[in-house]
Amino acid sequence: MKLARFRVGHGQVRLGRVEIADPQTLNGVVVDLSAVPGLDASMKRVIADFAELRDVIAATDGERFPLAEVTLEAPIDDPQKYLAIGMNYKEHADEARAAGIPTPTNQLWFNKQVSCINAPYGDIEKPAVSDALDYEIELAVVIGARCRNVSREDAYSVIAGYMVANDVSVRDWLQKRSPTFTLGKSFDTHGPIGPWLTTADEVADPQDLRMTLAVNGEVRQDWRTDDMIYDITAQIAELTTVMTLEPGDIIATGTPAGIGAPTGNFLKVGDVVRGEIEGLGVIENRVVAAPDA
Repeated sequence: MKLARFRVGHGQVRLGRVEIADPQTLNGVVVDLSAVPGLDASMKRVIADFAELRDVIAATDGERFPLAEVTLEAPIDDPQKYLAIGMNYKEHADEARAAGIPTPTNQLWFNKQVSCINAPYGDIEKPAVSDALDYEIELAVVIGARCRNVSREDAYSVIAGYMVANDVSVRDWLQKRSPTFTLGKSFDTHGPIGPWLTTADEVADPQDLRMTLAVNGEVRQDWRTDDMIYDITAQIAELTTVMTLEPGDIIATGTPAGIGAPTGNFLKVGDVVRGEIEGLGVIENRVVAAPDA
């Protein structure tokens, strides 16, 4: 099942069930779920109660809107946590090392502050304080159950679903300005996600998905998720050793080779960044000058 948050015109945000024929062109419809009793526009509520709500959501025949005529919002706009792992693809670790970033010997985690979350087709703001705006296509995992000390064997049982993410990074603030990654990863609008939440039952093997990112039509990243150094189960086991994960928490699982940092081929105002993951859909974001520019 594909679940979206969407807006018709300037109306209120609604939850919908996506029925899609072609994710490349948004050829499909979104079915309004407003008639589901007690459902508001929070995807976290759906995720937390999905076992009870699944049949009702699947059967609801609400008003249908062409996807091309609605505004898709971030599938989850209010997670408690947005966590991301650094240098988790083999060739990306090599290119990062070439750019002066040492390869970690353990899982390297950082926060993206949740205020960075952006819609799947929202504009990415280039801040005036940097000319080193970079892109990172990533598979995002969404947690579906409150959990702690999860074994690798049980890790898939706590996953609600998956999304496409672009872990937009301000490189000079990331590697030079701050001793942690948080500031360089957390500028407003630098967390586009979506285009919807694809529930876990629809993804046969999240460790075998093709992911691509193009800038102005030029493919910069083209890799598969089987190249992760630490797979999804290892990531969840590591994180839940430390902290309790909650429904709606987002985990960005790493980016493959092809980022802009090694070559200095950074994003500019006017660029269009398109990220796609097999079976999960497409997000596309235009780079604009931040309001303070």
